[in-house]
Amino acid sequence: MNKPRFLKKKYIIEFTKKFYYRASFFPGVVGLFINPFYFSRKDLAVHMLNFGRYITGKTLDIGCGGRHYEPLCNSKKYIGIEIDSEDNRRTKKADFYYDGNILPFKDNFFDSIISNQVFEHVFNPNLFMTEAYRVLKPGGMMLLTAPFMWDEHEQPFDFARYTSFGLQSILEKNGFEIIEFRKSVDDVRAIIQMLCCYIQKIIYTNNKFLNILLIIIFISPLNVLGQFIFFLTPKNPDLYLNNIFLVKKIKR
Repeated sequence: MNKPRFLKKKYIIEFTKKFYYRASFFPGVVGLFINPFYFSRKDLAVHMLNFGRYITGKTLDIGCGGRHYEPLCNSKKYIGIEIDSEDNRRTKKADFYYDGNILPFKDNFFDSIISNQVFEHVFNPNLFMTEAYRVLKPGGMMLLTAPFMWDEHEQPFDFARYTSFGLQSILEKNGFEIIEFRKSVDDVRAIIQMLCCYIQKIIYTNNKFLNILLIIIFISPLNVLGQFIFFLTPKNPDLYLNNIFLVKKIKR
C-alpha cells in the first residue's frame, strides 16, 4: 500500500534536514560544496572524534547548542546546559539553563566536561574556569575548543579571541593540567576559510534554499581551491583557526 503523499513529503523533509545537518557539522564531499565553514567544521569534527574517547562517565556540555558532538563521546550520561534566554530555550537542546555564572551542580559532580566554541562568548573567563573546576571530579577530563582566528559572530555576545599561550595560562592558573593541545587548520586553508566567511556574510539572505545556491556559486569554488592548494603549501603554526585543549583537573 502506498504511503499518503503528505507522509512522503514529511519523510523527504526529515531526510533533507538530517542530510544538511550532517554536511554542516561533519562535512564530507557534499559539504565541500554547500558548507561555507567547511574547513573549520571538518577539522573540528576530526579533533572531536580523536579526543571524544577521553570524555567518559557523566559529562557536562557547557554551551551545548545542538549537542552536535555527543555521539563522538564515550559518556554514560550526557547533560547539556545553556544560558537562560527565550531564544536558547526555543533553539537549543539543553537539559538545564542558567545565568552564565554559577553552574547549578554540586562540587565534583561530573567525570568529564566538554565546551566547544563557547569560551569566546564568556565575559568572565576566570569564573567560567573556576566553575568548571568545581563541578569536575579530581582527575576528570575537560575538552575545550575556542577560536583564534574568526569573525565576530552571535553579536553582541562575542567577547574575545585567544592565542594558544593565553588559553594555556588561563587553564593552568585555574587548576588544569594540559594533556594535549592542537591547532586546528594551521595552513593556507585558514586564509581561504576567512575569505569564505567574508563572502558568506555578504551573500546571506533569509531564504535557506537561495543561500545554498549562492554558496554553491560563490563559496564552493574557494573550498575546492583551498583543498587543492593545501597539499602544495607548507603549514604555518602561527596562523590557525581553532585551539583544541584536552586538560585534566588536578588538586590545588
